[in-house]
Amino acid sequence: MIIKKLITAFVLLPFLIQTMEAQTKGYEKKIDSIIQTEFGNKEEPGGVFLISQNGKSLYRKAFGKANLELNVNMTPDHVFQIGSMTKQFTAVAILMLEQQGKLNVNDPISKYIKDYPNGDKITIHHLLTHTSGIKDFTKIKSLPSIAQKEMKPEEMVNFFKNEPVDFAPGEKFDYNNSGYVVLGYIIELVSGTSYEDFIKKNIFDKAGMTHSYYASDRKVIPQRAYGYHKKEHGFVNKTVISFSVPFSSGSLMSTTDDMLKWQQALNQNLLLDLNETQKAFQKYKLNNGEEFTYGYGWHLKDINGIPDREHGGSVFGFKSMGIYIPGEDLYVIGLSNCDCHSPTEITQNIAKAALQAIKTSAKKP
Repeated sequence: MIIKKLITAFVLLPFLIQTMEAQTKGYEKKIDSIIQTEFGNKEEPGGVFLISQNGKSLYRKAFGKANLELNVNMTPDHVFQIGSMTKQFTAVAILMLEQQGKLNVNDPISKYIKDYPNGDKITIHHLLTHTSGIKDFTKIKSLPSIAQKEMKPEEMVNFFKNEPVDFAPGEKFDYNNSGYVVLGYIIELVSGTSYEDFIKKNIFDKAGMTHSYYASDRKVIPQRAYGYHKKEHGFVNKTVISFSVPFSSGSLMSTTDDMLKWQQALNQNLLLDLNETQKAFQKYKLNNGEEFTYGYGWHLKDINGIPDREHGGSVFGFKSMGIYIPGEDLYVIGLSNCDCHSPTEITQNIAKAALQAIKTSAKKP
C-alpha cells in the first residue's frame, strides 16, 4: 500500500509542479500587462515594481531605462528618490523620540520653536496629521527664489512660518509639506543630531536598509536611477533643486528591496513598540468630531473594502507609490524615474490583482 502511494505521488509530482509553474507564469503575465500600460516602452525612463507577501518577494521586476544618456537598462536594484514617502520615516522618527521620553505628540510646537506664530496652539500631532493650518511652502509664489539654495532647517521654517494660516489647528485635513519640514527641525532640536544622521542611525541601519540615503546630487550613489521630465521634444534631465528645501517632507532615496525591509521592520516592532506603532496607523478626528483617513505618515484607505496603508511621492524627475494590506501582509511598491510615468494607479491595480489571486487560491482545495 505504501509503495502504491509513493508511485502515485511520483507520478503526480511532475503534474503538480507544472500546474504551479503555469499558475505562477499566468500571475506574472497578468502583472506584467498591468505595468506595461504605463511602463511598456523599453527605451524610455522606467520603474521597478515589487510585490511581497509575508515578507517574501512574489514579483520583482524592472522596466525601461535607468539612464538615457548611457543607455543603461533599469534593474530591480536601482536607487530612486521616493519623494513624500519620506514622511513615513519622519513620522516614525518622531514616535521614536516620544518612546524615548524626549517629546510628546501632544506638545505644542512652541515648546521647541519658541517664536513660532500660534505655536502654543499647533501641536506635533497637528503637524503629523496635516491638520495644522500652516501654509504649504509648495504654494508660496517666492519658492523659486530658494529652490536651489542650501537651506538650514531653521531657514526653511522661517521661509513659511510668518505666512497667514489657512485655517485654525484641527479644523480640517489639508495635505501639507510645511508641517513635515517643521517635524524634521524638531527632530534635530530634540535629538541633537542632523535629520540625515538620525534617520540613518536609527532607521536605515537598524532595518538593514543599506541602499537608502538622504538624497544628494553630488554624492556618488551606487545604482542611482537618473530622473527625467518629458517635454514636447522628448526627455530632459530633471530640474535641479536643493534637497534642503523638501528636507524631511521629501528628500530620501531608496530601493524597492529596502522599502520591503522598512515594512518588515515596522511589522516586527523593530523600531517602535506596539503602542507607538499603532499611533501611526490609526485614524484621527477633527475638532468637530469628523474622522479623516490619515494617521501619522500614511493614508489609511481601502482597496475593494479591504483596509490598507498607503502613500505616494512626487519630486522633480521621480514618482513613487507604496501600499500595504495588513490583513494579508501584502506589500506592493512601485518606483518611477520620470514624473511623466506615475506608478500610483498601476500599484493600486497590482494590489487588486494580488488580492484576487490570494482570494482565488484560498478557495482551492
